[in-house]
Parts: sequence; C-alpha cells; structure tokens
Amino acid sequence: MARSVYVAGVGRGDGRQVVELGVMELLTRQVDRVGVFRPLAHEGVDLVFDLLRSRYRLTQTETEARGMTYAEAAELQAEHGMDELVTRLVERYHAVAVAYEVVLVLGTDYADTQLPAELTLNARLANEFGAAVLPVVAGVGQDADSVVAEVRNAHHAFASLGCQVVAMIANRVRGTDASRAARTPDRHLPVPVWVLPEEPALAAPTVAQVVTALNAEVLLGDAAGLGRDIRDFVFGGAMLPVFLTALTEGCLVITPGDRADLVVGALAAHSASAPPIAGILLTLGERPGEETMGLAARLAPGTPVLSAAGGSFRTATELSGLEGKLTATAPRKAEIALGLFESHVDTAALTERISLVRGDRVTPMMFEHQLIERARGDRRHLVLPEGTEERVLRAAEVLLRRNVCDLTVLGDETAVRRRIAELGLDLPSVEQGGALRVVDPVTSPLRERFAEVYARLRAHRGVSFELAHDVVADVSYFGTLMVEEGLADGMVSGAAHSTAATIRPAFEVIKTSPGASIVSSVFFMCLADQVLVYGDCAVNPDPDAAQLADIAIQSAATAARFGVVPRIAMLSYSTGTSGSGADVDKVREATELVRRLRPDLEVEGPIQYDAAVEPSVAATKLPGSTVAGQATVLIFPDLNTGNNTYKAVQRSAGAVAVGPVLQGLRKPVNDLSRGALVQDIVNTVAITAVQARRRGQEEQVPQEVPG
Repeated sequence: MARSVYVAGVGRGDGRQVVELGVMELLTRQVDRVGVFRPLAHEGVDLVFDLLRSRYRLTQTETEARGMTYAEAAELQAEHGMDELVTRLVERYHAVAVAYEVVLVLGTDYADTQLPAELTLNARLANEFGAAVLPVVAGVGQDADSVVAEVRNAHHAFASLGCQVVAMIANRVRGTDASRAARTPDRHLPVPVWVLPEEPALAAPTVAQVVTALNAEVLLGDAAGLGRDIRDFVFGGAMLPVFLTALTEGCLVITPGDRADLVVGALAAHSASAPPIAGILLTLGERPGEETMGLAARLAPGTPVLSAAGGSFRTATELSGLEGKLTATAPRKAEIALGLFESHVDTAALTERISLVRGDRVTPMMFEHQLIERARGDRRHLVLPEGTEERVLRAAEVLLRRNVCDLTVLGDETAVRRRIAELGLDLPSVEQGGALRVVDPVTSPLRERFAEVYARLRAHRGVSFELAHDVVADVSYFGTLMVEEGLADGMVSGAAHSTAATIRPAFEVIKTSPGASIVSSVFFMCLADQVLVYGDCAVNPDPDAAQLADIAIQSAATAARFGVVPRIAMLSYSTGTSGSGADVDKVREATELVRRLRPDLEVEGPIQYDAAVEPSVAATKLPGSTVAGQATVLIFPDLNTGNNTYKAVQRSAGAVAVGPVLQGLRKPVNDLSRGALVQDIVNTVAITAVQARRRGQEEQVPQEVPG
C-alpha cells in the first residue's frame, strides 16, 4: 500500500493550497512516483490539481485523482449512510494508491458541501487510508492567542479521532501575530507547530482574474501584463493632477472609458515608475479613440488596458471579494507560495516525521529539487550580467523568493528598475530592505579597480589601463571580474549573449583550476526516468586522447557532485575491439588514461551509445561489463557528435537539458542557451551556487559590493 499524507482543514479560508503545494514539493524531492487524490471535489476544473499536474508533470487525469463530487457524496450519504460513502471513497483511494509510492490527499474545503461533521469525515478517511494527517488552521483576523488556541483545538480534534498527526500549521496569520504565535511555547502539543504569515502577493488577484470575473475585453496588454498582481484599486474621477497623487504601486486604475486624460496620465506615470501600475480598467463600455490607444501602447508596452460594460459602482462591487488563486496559469504565485512555505516550515523535520524512504535512483524531478535544496543549504552570492532581460529578472524573483542565493544584476539601474516595474515583479533592492543588488558597470566605483586588475592580467597581450577601462564596462567582463575578485561566488550569463561572450572573459581572467588541463562542459540530460551526464557538448571541437580523458574525469566529478553515480562510457562508433581507425584508437587511448589516472572510476570504452545505455544490447556486445547498459556519464569523442546528440535527444525524447555546465575553471561561470526558459535559468544558477560551495578553508566570505 502506498503511504500517504492527508492535508486537512478545520474550516474555510485557511489557504491550505499553499501547504498542499509545499508538501507536494517535499514529497517529489524524496520519491519518483507521487500521486494525488481528492476524495471529494466540486464540479468544474480543480484548479489546485491542475497546478500540481502541470508543475510536477503528473500523468494522472483529474478524473483519476477524484473520488466523487460533493453532490454525489451527499446523495450517497443520504440514501445509504456514511459507512457506504466511506467505503466507496476508500475503494477509489486504493485504486489510485496502488500505482504510486506515496499519495498526497487533498482534504475537503467546507465550501457548500452539504455534508455534516466534515472534520470527522476527513479524520475517518485519513485513518482508513492509513495516512499521516497535517491539519491547517486559518489565522485570518485572529490574534496570536486565538491562533494558538485554534491550533490546540484542531490537534485535539484530530488526535481524539485516532489520527496520526505529524505536525500543525497555522496559515494566513497577520505579520506581528504570526511572529508572536511562532514564538509561543506550547508544551501541550507533542508535534511541531509552524506558522505561516499572511502574504499579500498571494491574496492579490491578477489582471487575468479580473478579465474572467467581469468578462472584460482586453484592448491592450500581453500575457506577462495579464499575470500582474493587483495590490490596490484606484477609481479615477478627479482631475489629472489630483488623480496622479492617488496612484499606488501595483494598483488597477478603474475609470470611465471617456477619460482619455486619466488613461494617458496613468500610463505615463507607469512608464516613469512613478508608480508602476498593474493596468487600467475602462468602464461603461466606452473606449478612447484610436490616437489615444496608439499613444497608450507606445507609453507602456504590455500594460493591460481592459474594457467592461458595467459602471464603476457595479464593477467595484463585483471586484470587492476577488482574491488571488494558485493556478497553473500563474506560476509566479506558485513560486511565492513555495518560498513562504519553505521559509516558515522546517521541511527536513517534516520529511522525517512523514518517514519517507529515499531510493537510490535520481529522477529528473528529484534532480531539480536537490539542486534547489543544496544551493539553499549554503547560500552563495551570484552575479547575473543581463539585468534588463525579462527571463533573467523573472528567474531572479524565483531565486530570491525560494531563498536559493543572493543576487547582483548588472545594468543601468534606472533601466533595470523600469523593466522590473513593467514586468510587475517584486524585486526590492538591498536599500529597500530586499535582497537584490543592481550595479551599473559604467558608473560603478569598481570600474577603476577592475581595469587595473584586467590590465595586469592581460599585460602580456599589450592591454593598457585605458583599454582595460573600456573592456571592463562590458557586463560579461565586469561580472567575471566580480567573481575573480571575490565580490561574487559565481556568474551565469548567456540568455542574451553568445557563448563566446560569456566564456571568453572566464578564460582570460579566471583560467583553469589546478589539475585540469582544459575547460570543458557537461549537460545534465533529464530523461523521463533518469538523469544522464553528457560531455563535452559545448566547448572543445576535437579533443585529443589526453584531453578526452580529462573531460571524462571532470565529468565524473561533476556528476558525483550533483548526486549522479558516475559510470563512464567513452563513446565511439565501435564497441570493444570490434573496430579500428584513428577515431576509435583515440577513444581507446583516452579510456586507458582514465583507468590509469583514476582506477577508482568505472569506465568502459570504446563503446557505442546503444550498448552504453541499453542492458539488452550490452548483454550481447559487452557481457560482464559493469558500465555497459547502465552508463550515467557519456563522453563524446568530439563536439560535432556531442552537440548534435544532445539536441537530438532533447527534441526527439522530450528531455530537459540543463547546461552547459562549465568545469575546469578555478571559479564557477556558466553559460545559458539564448533560448533558455526561466526554469532553465533557475536551475543553472542553482548549479553554479552548488559549484561555488566552500571547500575547507580555501574560500573567503565575499566582500560587500559597492553600487
């Protein structure tokens, strides 16, 4: 029987979706096959399940994850009694559980369910499922003493009904009361109690939600603009000078459609970040003229302008109860929720209490989770040179929300801040109490220092201080010198720059580490059920035998560092002694070098790709080999083969390719594909942070970075 965790509430408004998402994140870090089961569901789309399925790549359908609807349950309970209802739900649970190592059970929501004693039903189901119970208590509108009392009462209720309660969570508690409640010693409870404060960004509806709620028409705006959070509503009725003073950051301006002055004024203020707004909603079905709309589009590209048929009062009434939701179409809110959960819940302790057993196999989902977990465990400071690139800024918000690392982005500060405002991101600077530093290489006081360093390093190439002063104003060189000088632990670039622009400064300034003859790269290839390491697919066109051996040894070390047990396959078009020729001989010589230099490593070569990864082929071509059929580190003989193979596997097999990850440098610098997605950037930054972790006493604490 699959183990399961039952997230249960005691009433409405507890925001337990945050906890459900956080527990799912925790479970998928530990095991490969995680299922979801919701015993009772409302008609229509299950937004939380849809989010979990999208984010965690579940193969379940919503129908497979659902027990029955509330209406069906009420009818069954009325006709045949509670025992029959429970029996049916237990049968459906086991039909799901048989296919998974662990199941996350989403408890009932107390919203128009027409079922009596709902808490008792949740408790009984948890017992019948054999599930550990994680109750969630709502803290909305309650002071610290009331929250503590509610937690005690809820624990008593579930424990008295025979449930195995593993911990208690109070959610949506006001800031000051959350701090007090979290500090309140409670010796009466035998389980940990964690308190999650109210997070305004989660409660804030998005512009897209307003579109849906009002059936509004989108006149202007892109997908990113529709994803902006609405932190306030400002109704436009006053003259422009007074109206502008009423604008607040992240507000939705609601004004009759014939007030072109307010439309242009609000968008002009947004474009100057004074302040940035979420968007504009035009009422009464009126629209400004074409000239006004054209000017609006140029003033603030991407900023939503909506049109609704109702008047301002009716619109205000319809929007008054609108709250943010965690959905698959709002990934930013999911990151905020996970950041909140992980900041206030001891996930290691919760994992231990749930008593999950971790297997030896590393799946793609586990690999991504382990990256974040390990990076967070020894927080590093990374520099991202492409400070105005949308994907980089979105990744920066995720990284800071998840407490993965500290960040400096490079670029003109006004341009960077304007871009952050346009995207509606929450990235306060260090000066504003946040965690993001913005440094302009052109005006930074570090420019003089870096010019001196670069001129000294490149003096043998005839580089003068004057030339160096121009060179280090380039963001790639400036970021690399931050790493070299200990002002950052690593750098990630390439979303908007070529590979050469990213790694040339590293070759010139950071250079190779002791023991490495060359700089090379690997890709972590996240296939459907395993993670393989491919090297070298990005840097060295045609390595000789000694270089190929170095690449193999470096790649094995990189694999081991990230939880992949290295079994090295030195790839060729021939397996074993079946072929000959210069290309095969090079691979054979490289294999012998690896064995001589690192006898502790498992290595096989020359070997063909199919014999390296497919046990049935390996049994025929290389019987008895400890590597053939189960290789995890695949070393290609040249760049042409490696680059084409990784791209073919990526596109044809739907694999996620994380990399290239550079190895052999004294300090970590990593390159991004110019087509990198936000999650690719997050993963690469996490890898770089792990590469930068302290080793003994060698590393120094990074100095403060001047602006």
